[in-house]
Amino acid sequence: MIKHNEYTKIDLNYINYKTEEILELAQNRYKITVQVANRAKRRKYEDIDIVDDHINKPIIKAIIEMVDEIIEPEILHD
Repeated sequence: MIKHNEYTKIDLNYINYKTEEILELAQNRYKITVQVANRAKRRKYEDIDIVDDHINKPIIKAIIEMVDEIIEPEILHD
């Protein structure tokens, strides 16, 4: 990830990699897709500033967060 002004610019290859990773880890692709969509929707309404952020869309943040939670659940329990 590259720091750019106030926002973090995410590489498209990184996003594709994370998306594929979450789909491979999920037992049910439909269920994980709905979970990611719901998290992105919730983030959109929780953070009003995200509307102006064209670089970090809520869906991208939701995918990255969920992959990290699945791969490294111990981070969240600390």
